[in-house]
Amino acid sequence: MVTRFGISMENSLLSRFDALVREKKYANRSEAIRDLIRDNLVKREWERESGEKVGTITLIYDHHSHEVGEKLIELQHRHHHQILSTMHIHLDHDYCLEVLAVKGEGRILQRLADEMIGLKGIIHGKWVGTTTGKELH
Repeated sequence: MVTRFGISMENSLLSRFDALVREKKYANRSEAIRDLIRDNLVKREWERESGEKVGTITLIYDHHSHEVGEKLIELQHRHHHQILSTMHIHLDHDYCLEVLAVKGEGRILQRLADEMIGLKGIIHGKWVGTTTGKELH
């Protein structure tokens, strides 16, 4: 079921919002507002320590640094219950991109991401935590 409701806001804020709707290619304002609400609900869900969460860990590193490769493999084996999938891409002769899809308790996933990103030899890392979607309906 869908419910319609009105929103009041200043013209200047609405103009900026409409620009965002166009820039992000939303079909309409309603889609953009739903997306903003869902994003905030996901943030609230992450504030709770308990519950199953999902996310991605993205890493860039120099593959010539064998130490980082070995440590990444060790961490992946140690956390095999949380790692759903990995993708390894050779960007060029020197650099690799590794993306891990993870699922589990949020605090455990956050610690795993922090540990991987903090490894010596990681050039850049990014953790993106999101939701399984079960609580967004």
